[in-house]
Amino acid sequence: MNCGAMLNAYPDSMGGKLGDVVALLSRPECKGAFRSFYILPSVFNTDLDRGFSVISYDLNRQMASEDDLEQLRAAGIDLKLDFILNHLSVLSPQFQDILHRGRDSAYWDFFIDWNAFWQGHGIMTEEGYVQPDPEMLRDMFFRKPGLPLLMVRLPDGSSTPFWNTFYQQVSFDPVDAQNLMRVSTLQYAESEMLAGRINTALAAGKKPAEIDLSDFSEARDAVVALLESRCKYLGQMDLNLHSEKVWQYYAETLHRLAGYGASIVRLDAFAYAAKAPGRRNFLNEPETWETLEAIRRMAAKDQLELLPEIHASYSEGTYRRIAELGYATYDFFLPGLVIDALENQDATALVSWATELHTRGIRTVNMLGCHDGIPMLDLQGMIPETRIQKLIDLIVSRGGLIKNLHGQKNVYYQVNATYYSALGEDDRKMLLARALQLFMPGKPQIWYLDLFAGKNDMDAVARGGAAGHKEINRTNLMTAQLEDRLTWPLVQSQLALLKAHNTCPAFGFDAQLEVHQPEPHQVTFTWKARGATATLHANLCTMAFDVTADTEEGLFQFRQG
Repeated sequence: MNCGAMLNAYPDSMGGKLGDVVALLSRPECKGAFRSFYILPSVFNTDLDRGFSVISYDLNRQMASEDDLEQLRAAGIDLKLDFILNHLSVLSPQFQDILHRGRDSAYWDFFIDWNAFWQGHGIMTEEGYVQPDPEMLRDMFFRKPGLPLLMVRLPDGSSTPFWNTFYQQVSFDPVDAQNLMRVSTLQYAESEMLAGRINTALAAGKKPAEIDLSDFSEARDAVVALLESRCKYLGQMDLNLHSEKVWQYYAETLHRLAGYGASIVRLDAFAYAAKAPGRRNFLNEPETWETLEAIRRMAAKDQLELLPEIHASYSEGTYRRIAELGYATYDFFLPGLVIDALENQDATALVSWATELHTRGIRTVNMLGCHDGIPMLDLQGMIPETRIQKLIDLIVSRGGLIKNLHGQKNVYYQVNATYYSALGEDDRKMLLARALQLFMPGKPQIWYLDLFAGKNDMDAVARGGAAGHKEINRTNLMTAQLEDRLTWPLVQSQLALLKAHNTCPAFGFDAQLEVHQPEPHQVTFTWKARGATATLHANLCTMAFDVTADTEEGLFQFRQG
């Protein structure tokens, strides 16, 4: 993995299609600013969660083409692509085969039959799913309220629960009078009246069995059966690691991603994949690491580097375990540390983290903003709890939205906001934040809205429904907006710093780093390698900084006074 800067965006984030991003990167203003591109998974055939519910790894024909990818390769830009290890969409060919063939499907064991998984470890409920014994649930880690299952109707009319850690959506097609008359002895006027009642109830979110049919008792069973047969599902169904077909699918997917031009594969939700009764079922040990190693052996055949994605507090030390096993790791600590340093005018925690990374030889992909929120849970054990809460309160006061774990208000997870807004929409802070990121150890990943000074998008939040908080930092920018923002000094300055970073031999995972902090608010980073030097002097009180770097084009100098 090279240490060159990596753009991060959805395929439609800048212009509307991946081809528009390719054209943007070829413009003189942007050319040379990025050596890699992390394209989020809506580049594939997906449905929910803006790409993280994959139907198949075919390209999304509305957003991307093979030619787009070829142009990126020709420009010397490699790719980081997602492999969602834990789950596939209900609309995937594999799960659709189950919906059409039931237990006769060749993919029956591809997903996790909840009842079979918990057999002997709970009691069967009237609803048809096993309620695990209390001791089985004591240590389980949940991402949403209730049990992580989805009841699915099979072709024979029976229902089976499947393991469903993340999103799910169940809907029922509306009916008309003729539908009801075909399954009952109701007259037309009765059917028309009942259809109106049913459709109103379904629109309000009621399930068929919950609809008041007391005055149509003779037709009730037939009507409920009709409604349930018209059920539609969306969701992310967990995969069964004990299925040979799943491992065949893993190998085929990795090979396909390599064919698209990927050099790095981000393993999304990998820590949820290994499951066993009575366990936490999040980062189960040693199964999680055994699974990861098996995936690495597959990936090595296509020269792919894996980047496991996991959020865990600093005090847990999971990042160290990942690094000790030879993987690069995400630096989810940096976003909060930089804001903490700038707002408190104290780089002590940031310097400590930089020193640890370099001393331990931990390879990271670092970032400021990303498609998700600004991590807060991760900072536990790194800075005092009171400072974490102060950061949360500050970002919220600037329009951020708190994301808690499955509705528990006392278990914070992240704060959703653009990084620019989190910094008070202060150009000087944003530019210094970028400079600090580029001089921290790691491969810098650049969220497109950070680059283009994106502000909190509250209109998008309002349109987004239950998961609308995420849309605060996902605003699509059209070509005219991009052309305008390319004239902004903040954007131009960031691009200049990125180009210098990419052309300076002093940066690298094998380079030498010296960090000096003469005062809490003053910090100097110096990188040396291959006869080149790069230095950042920063003052966190005034936000003044200067950068000098030996680049391939000569000496680069930049100053914010």
